[in-house]
Amino acid sequence: MPEIHEIATLTSKGQITLPKSIRQVLGVDTGAKVAFDLRAGEVIVSRADAEHEDPVIGAFLGLLEADIRAGRHVQELPEGLSLAMLANAGRAVNLDEDIEDEVAL
Repeated sequence: MPEIHEIATLTSKGQITLPKSIRQVLGVDTGAKVAFDLRAGEVIVSRADAEHEDPVIGAFLGLLEADIRAGRHVQELPEGLSLAMLANAGRAVNLDEDIEDEVAL
């Protein structure tokens, strides 16, 4: 991660705005959650979900959300894909697990 030094001003309500460069490096936007950890007198800021989120999927979902908000037509998913997604929703995934079947790209 690049070293960045930014200064933010604390408001009377105890709020700060994360500088744009920090938001970009962390990959956070409106509504994202950040974690604050106090270690040896220093505050460490990180994405609250950094361990669990795939940045590619996050970027795709961001584009999809933008299309939906803009009223663009989003095609319905094929039924088989929808059912497979629902069947696997909430299932723990081991990214180191070998893929058993053939994969077509």
